[in-house]
Amino acid sequence: MASRPWSGRARRALLTALVTAAVALPVSGAARPAAVPAPVPAAPAPLTSARPPVLEARYAAARTEIGAARDMAARHGDRRRAAALADMARPDRTFLSFDGRDGGRGAEVFGDLSGARRIAVLVPGAGVDLDHYGRLRRGAEALLDELGGGSAVVAWLGYRTPALLGPSSLTAGRADEAAPGLRAFAGELGTALPAARISLLCHSYGSVVCARAASGLDVADIVLYGSPGTGAGSAAALRTRATVHAGVGGEDWVARVPHTALALPFVTVGFGPDPTSPEFGAEVFDAGGAGHSGYLEPGSVSLRGLAAIVSGTAGGGRA
Repeated sequence: MASRPWSGRARRALLTALVTAAVALPVSGAARPAAVPAPVPAAPAPLTSARPPVLEARYAAARTEIGAARDMAARHGDRRRAAALADMARPDRTFLSFDGRDGGRGAEVFGDLSGARRIAVLVPGAGVDLDHYGRLRRGAEALLDELGGGSAVVAWLGYRTPALLGPSSLTAGRADEAAPGLRAFAGELGTALPAARISLLCHSYGSVVCARAASGLDVADIVLYGSPGTGAGSAAALRTRATVHAGVGGEDWVARVPHTALALPFVTVGFGPDPTSPEFGAEVFDAGGAGHSGYLEPGSVSLRGLAAIVSGTAGGGRA
């Protein structure tokens, strides 16, 4: 039996309930890793090219910053954080940037960036930070395996992500903070690798970040998956030359919540239309039966679909 469409009153009631719950309920993950101190990082040198010496210098600088954050976490008595940072500082891990403060930020490269013809930039959603980085890393590795040679994947944890349960995950404030950094990072990649095909893969709240940055991005694709909405009414409203793709898995809970926006005093809650809806106007790809955290699972329909977009072999993509 087909589900009945949400009425305007039902949408508003649900959003109001979500806001109330987000503000009132204690959240088990609310003790964000921002409580662990970390040093102020030095500004990284500009990525003017992707020649191996230039990249190695950036990787070495980030490794130094990770080591300093590890030492400070150890002095603070957070052995779990120190151990995680020790692993990130290994010589075979390659970060273009790192900042251990306020939950942590970084951009980790998977694959050989210097020879990449295709680059996927993963933009994560709520709840991803240094203490919850493993799934993002595993997803990047799975995508790189699916893409094969001539590809690189960057896990861009470049912003202060909202908590999974909290008012910041229902509004665009964190996305507005993140958008300039994402534009700058994508521009840096484009300068260093002008012939490479760059695609942004924007998961969940990350799709709001990508939408806020879209008009200033020179990339081939913007892929919105597991998206609660973007804050824009249509793909055309993003004002981008990139091909906008969208997908949602059959087991993703986000498909069953109302995609709407509710204007409250001083803030708008919710992100508007479903990017996979016909009226939004995105190129819809098959995400199979993915759950909200399962789009990059090895062997999945959604992973194959995302890889096809990054490779430029999916229908509607810009070469």
